[in-house]
Amino acid sequence: MEIPVSFEEFDIVEIRFKGGRKDFYRNNNRLDLTTGDAVVVDVPNGHHIGFVSLKGELVRLQMLKKKVDNNEEIRSIYRIATEQDMEKFNEVRDLEGGVMYRSREIIQQLGLRMKLSDVEFQADKSKATFYYSADDRVDFRDLIKKLAEEFKVRIEMRQISLRHEAGRLGGIGSCGRELCCSTWLTDFKSVSTTAARYQNLSLNPSKLSGQCGRLKCCLNYELETYMEALKDIPTVNRPLLTTTGDAFLQKTDIFKKMMWFGFKGDNNWYPVPVERVQEILEQNAKGIAVDSLLKEVAEEPKQNEFVAQVEGSLERLDDKFKAKKKKKKKKKGSQAGDVAVAAPVQGPERKPRLEMEPREGEQRRNRNQRPDNRNRNREGGPENREPRGERENRPQRPRGERVGERGPRENRGERPNREPRPPREGDNQPAPTAQAQGAPEGDQQQAKKNRPRKPFRNRKPDQNKPNTNV
Repeated sequence: MEIPVSFEEFDIVEIRFKGGRKDFYRNNNRLDLTTGDAVVVDVPNGHHIGFVSLKGELVRLQMLKKKVDNNEEIRSIYRIATEQDMEKFNEVRDLEGGVMYRSREIIQQLGLRMKLSDVEFQADKSKATFYYSADDRVDFRDLIKKLAEEFKVRIEMRQISLRHEAGRLGGIGSCGRELCCSTWLTDFKSVSTTAARYQNLSLNPSKLSGQCGRLKCCLNYELETYMEALKDIPTVNRPLLTTTGDAFLQKTDIFKKMMWFGFKGDNNWYPVPVERVQEILEQNAKGIAVDSLLKEVAEEPKQNEFVAQVEGSLERLDDKFKAKKKKKKKKKGSQAGDVAVAAPVQGPERKPRLEMEPREGEQRRNRNQRPDNRNRNREGGPENREPRGERENRPQRPRGERVGERGPRENRGERPNREPRPPREGDNQPAPTAQAQGAPEGDQQQAKKNRPRKPFRNRKPDQNKPNTNV
């Protein structure tokens, strides 16, 4: 959104100094400031450097919250800090550590019961503020004289509480985040152990105390929510009377509205709703002992899981069977004419395709074009072969005149007895069998196994040896 022309930004800016201290200053010169800019501000008897933490209408709300009046007492901003201003400011900041240790030695020499926590120098090095904490009142007049003679600056002593001290030093809390007192918390309220009791926290001082040694400020954050939730929970000051014995309160879950009770000699805890506890308290007030902590509700008979699954699957099958029956009835009704069925939409008529007619995009194969592997054993190959039409018109020879054709079996003569072929050189001569020699049957079987095998017909002859089988 565009800012209206007549809109004027709030001229007061919130400035943050060392240790989380914040103050309000007026931007009289209408400087273009952004969050985090270092600016030179007006302070009594000099100037100081701070950083912009908040600007605009949010500053107005902060002033209303802290009850700061918008009057002439608010000091002004001089300018945005330059490099020379920041160099002098860093030099002054480096002196603070040595001054603090030297002042602690002086405090020990004087025997004062006080704890010096921090020292802050003004940017113009005209004043030094010493922050300390003490349980009792401290007379530090002699201390101021010695510090002024030692450091040659104007001394200001300011007493702070332990919570302010932790906020100035900073640190990380048990939650894993930066301490609230060093970031945004300015008003420190008193924290008591009753806040921990309402929230059902263990009263362990090491867990409930913060870095300052006091109770954590965050115990007050959710206290109001717990107080509202505790309105509906009854207070049990005495054990509940039951027929089995007295039930003692062990634990209370505020947000779940549940209370746990236990019996003597029994290590188990029994959860009881808040409404039931109120009923038991009313009956105990009349002198009536309850049979049990919980109401006895008639339990419904539980069905076996396997039986339930089988019944569910049977119901599904019945539904499918009924649906199929309905479809069949509809089909029969449409055939008989009882049910009017819309005629199917007819598409374009398809032309019946002949068996020899090729499909679209497919060429008709020539029957004369045969693969070469069919004619590989024919003489002359497929090139010299006659076409199929001419072969069919060629006159056929009579049956007896066909080449290689023999007559019927009755007209053939008996085969002459062939003489065995004489052995040739290179043939494997079979070894004499054991049967011929009159050996027993076991030896005959062993002889059959040991006789040489016939050579393979398709085995290629060795190139180095001459072929003797020709």
